[in-house]
Amino acid sequence: MQRYFIDQPADQKEIELPKNVAHHLVTVMRAQAGSQIEVVLADHRVYLATVTTTSPAQIQIVKDLDRDSELPLRVTLLCGLPKTKEKPEMIVQKATELGADKIVFFESARSISHWAKQKQAKKLARLQKIADGAAEQSHRNRQPQVAYAPDLATALAENPADHRVVAWEESAKQGETRALHQVLTGMTPGQSLVAIFGPEGGLTSQEVEQMQAVGVVPVGLGPRILRTETAPLYFLAAVSYASELAVNHR
Repeated sequence: MQRYFIDQPADQKEIELPKNVAHHLVTVMRAQAGSQIEVVLADHRVYLATVTTTSPAQIQIVKDLDRDSELPLRVTLLCGLPKTKEKPEMIVQKATELGADKIVFFESARSISHWAKQKQAKKLARLQKIADGAAEQSHRNRQPQVAYAPDLATALAENPADHRVVAWEESAKQGETRALHQVLTGMTPGQSLVAIFGPEGGLTSQEVEQMQAVGVVPVGLGPRILRTETAPLYFLAAVSYASELAVNHR
């Protein structure tokens, strides 16, 4: 069933759909009066709704479906800016499907690509649109926020959390296997987690030292070296397993 995000109070029983939602529902999906959809309202809860009219497009809320597809942990990804526009788009789309709460791109010491100040808003708007669409497709309760930081220090300062880790390939090379497991199994539902990833070429030792100085824990992601667009997705899959799947078998 099609899902849409509508920024309307949950106490409204009859809602006129925003133009972009109405266009997709009526023109693209060819919905008619009597069609049913799922809507996520401002309270981040999912409701079953029935289309009452198509011109204008209006719906009536039927019931609260009491479904929550969000990760038990609130995960923010800090990603060193990749060198192509396709990689940020892939990271945003797939990270949204995997449950990320926020995705921040920052200019790392080894970032080849740089976002000109006058183009940052346009780039973020494009990525946010991708995130919003992926959130609907994957039936999320929340649309993740996409943001940009000009450097690592800003990214760290603007994104505090209960726990913060950095995926560092040197940890993997040294055979470190337990740090990520210890962090994830030690967290409780509702806590926040920041994970930091380098661009192509990885993070410098100075950047890792900078992070360690503010309490960020270096972790390995297994023995293989992962691409900059792969590592965040591996990490989110590990978070899902530790917080949603394995927890049911302990």
